[in-house]
Amino acid sequence: MGGKMSKKEKSSLLTAIVIGAGIRGSIYAQYAHIYPDRLKIIGVADPREFYRRKLQERFNIQDENCFSDWSEASQRDKMSDCVIITTPDRLHKDPAIAFAKKGYNILLEKPMAVNEKDCREIVTTCKENDVALAICHVLRYAPWAIKLRELIDSGVIGEVVNINHTEPPPGAASRCTECPSHIESKCPYSAKKIYLDQIKQGDVDFPVCVIAEKPTLESVTTALKTGPYGVCVYDNDNDVMSNQVVNMQFEGGATATLTMMAFTKSVCTREVKVYGTKGQLSCIATSCPVIQYFDFLTGQTHEYPAESTRMSGISGHGGADFHCIHSFVSSVANETLADIVTGPEESLAGHLLVFAAEKARKENRVVTLQPDGSYN
Repeated sequence: MGGKMSKKEKSSLLTAIVIGAGIRGSIYAQYAHIYPDRLKIIGVADPREFYRRKLQERFNIQDENCFSDWSEASQRDKMSDCVIITTPDRLHKDPAIAFAKKGYNILLEKPMAVNEKDCREIVTTCKENDVALAICHVLRYAPWAIKLRELIDSGVIGEVVNINHTEPPPGAASRCTECPSHIESKCPYSAKKIYLDQIKQGDVDFPVCVIAEKPTLESVTTALKTGPYGVCVYDNDNDVMSNQVVNMQFEGGATATLTMMAFTKSVCTREVKVYGTKGQLSCIATSCPVIQYFDFLTGQTHEYPAESTRMSGISGHGGADFHCIHSFVSSVANETLADIVTGPEESLAGHLLVFAAEKARKENRVVTLQPDGSYN
């Protein structure tokens, strides 16, 4: 969770600077609109003038607190209680280190960093400077996840123990907008279907808002013709896994399996199942989830409704985005780390698991993660 929190005069209103004014930074900043008596955005840094000015106008930020580069803000005397860092993944480490040394409490978008060394340096720096650090593993703040954890810890299910490469069709173009209609119309991953059909229906939300500053049929079409989102899914240099199964065995014999599928009927839906000696828990993560407990002895199913996710204008990840920023602000304001469930140690442990899984995949072998974080 980081070290002790910086002492300041007791006040329920926190101030924050947003570093990276894209979609993630804007989502977390929206909290200040919903609870203006709890959080005030007083600064913004982003090299893109459109997004920087958009956030500036939304929160009436003074010109002298608007920066084209985060380093300009970090060189100033401490300006606020917190900093919200939502830069691109590979640009997380340097601002996190710089602002931690200045004494800022930090809300950092995931991943913490893209390699183990940088992750450890961020954690160490935050501890040395006694600042709060929360990583935006937002789904861990979702009510269904918290309720699931409570049920597991209660012992209701007993112990958790051990019991594309595809070639494009002949004649396909490198871009969806240039692909022959008889091929594009039969492609389930056509960018024209995904983006243009949405904008034609008047929907300017995610994902079209990501590829065009002001989504219109013309701007989205241009983005597909010139940008990375219009490149054929079968003919690009994207090396991100489209599906993966990670098997994990823990001390004590408990096992866990993470199955990730990029292509599913339901978009971005998580399903969790936990099996114990007395029963099992299952949950499909939605904004209003119900956790089901099946009792092996009686054969009966019991339902445990989780707290409905409070949308409040921040609806990302089924409302989990709201709970993440809400918990961070509450923790910093109350000078307690109790509500931060993705602090330095917890997030570092998760990152190390991912790095170990990637090592196992690339080297085609079993990797053992040691208590000190090393692996062999």
